[in-house]
Parts: sequence; structure tokens; C-alpha cells
Amino acid sequence: MGLEGKVAVVTGGARGIGAAVARGLAERGARVVIADLDGAEEAARTLRDAGFEAAGLRVDVSSEADTAAMAAAAEDAFGGLDILVNNAGIYSSLTPKPFAEIDPAEWRRVMEVNTLGIFLCCRAALAPMTRRGGGRIVTISSGVAFKGNPFMAHYVASKGAVVSLTRALATELGPRGILVNSVAPGFTLSDGVLGNPTLVAGVKEPSLRNRVLARDMLPEDLVGAVCFFAGPDSAFITGQTLVVDGGAYYH
Repeated sequence: MGLEGKVAVVTGGARGIGAAVARGLAERGARVVIADLDGAEEAARTLRDAGFEAAGLRVDVSSEADTAAMAAAAEDAFGGLDILVNNAGIYSSLTPKPFAEIDPAEWRRVMEVNTLGIFLCCRAALAPMTRRGGGRIVTISSGVAFKGNPFMAHYVASKGAVVSLTRALATELGPRGILVNSVAPGFTLSDGVLGNPTLVAGVKEPSLRNRVLARDMLPEDLVGAVCFFAGPDSAFITGQTLVVDGGAYYH
């Protein structure tokens, strides 16, 4: 299955894209630690009930202490850390608005979670991955980083930073055997997005109209790309961003 014996951490893994990715990694043989603010243990229990090895942990990715505990928990539970999927982020709770109307506190919080959070998670994973002789880091960015979508300036800026951080980390961590790549989704009907009718009303129709594959994008559509970067078939690929959006943007 490709990932037998590997240990993976998925941030924001309790629902939506993260939950789909966690299950996909488990189905390919990985033991999975689900890290999330809410519902992590319940999501892990669902995987265990399906016959997989999984653990859940409450983690705020913008907390240095929480991310350090997350890496330690992977080692304690399963003996190491090989794969980190940086999925946690703020998007579905945002209301589109002109950049001049974005509250600075909201801007800071988006940056704390979407950029500082990835930095802290990667830093926490560095020592455990080095002890294993290498590893894989997959960051979830977004197609908006390339398209410059309006009315979400803080989110767009944060995801542009994720793409750049992916490249910088790939260069720095390559000599340690740690590969760093990114997957950039299009507008995805995750649980959180479906819970924000204003966001769905403003973004869904334009997204469908601009896709070559004119259907809704679901969390499951991202699983293959993430698992590819986490697995053996991408052993000579690092610093790359793969756009998965049904053909809305050719990168």
C-alpha cells in the first residue's frame, strides 16, 4: 500500500479535507495522529473502529507548546514521525470583504494559524524526522495564491506565504532527507465551507464556471495528491506545488 510502517500527523484532521486525508493515509498503511482544536479523538476513534491505527490530540497549531506536544505524541504513540500534513487553517469561517474592511485582528489571526502554524509544526517535526533519517512534509496551500482572488486578501496572502515557505523549507531540509511539497486545492465543499452559506453563495458558482471539470470539488479529490507526496513515488520531488482544482488554473 506504500506507507506501511510510516507515522503521519495530519493537522486539522478531524473533519473536511483533513479527515479525508487522514483516512487516505491510513488506508495506505500509515499510522495516523489526528491533531485538531476539536474532535480529534472522535475522528481517531472512527479510524480505529475501521481497523486502522490512529490517535487523536487537541492541538492549536499557533501554539509552540501544542505543536511540540504533537510531535512528541507521535513518537510516544507510534515510535516516530515520517509524514506531516499541514492542513489546519482558517478559511471557512471568513466572510469575503474588501481588503480595507478587514479588521487587523482578523488579519493577524489568519496569519498566525495559516503561516505561523505551519512554521511551528514543521519546526516541531524536524527532530523526529531527522531521527528517522528523513521524512515528508505536505503543506496545503490554495489556488488563490496564483489567481489573486479578491475580497479575501488576508487568506490569499497567507496561502502565497505557504507556497514560498514550501520552497524555502525544501531547499533547507533536502540535505536531511526531508522532502517538502504543497497541494493547492480549488474551492472545496468541505464541512466547514458548507457551514458558511455566505461563502458558498459567493464562490461556488464562479468556481464551477471556471473549471474544465465542471463539478463540485470534494475533500476526497485531494487525497491522491497528498498521498502521492507522502509516498515512495515522489522520492525525487521537492519544493513543488501541485494545483488540484479541476482545471481552473494551469500551474
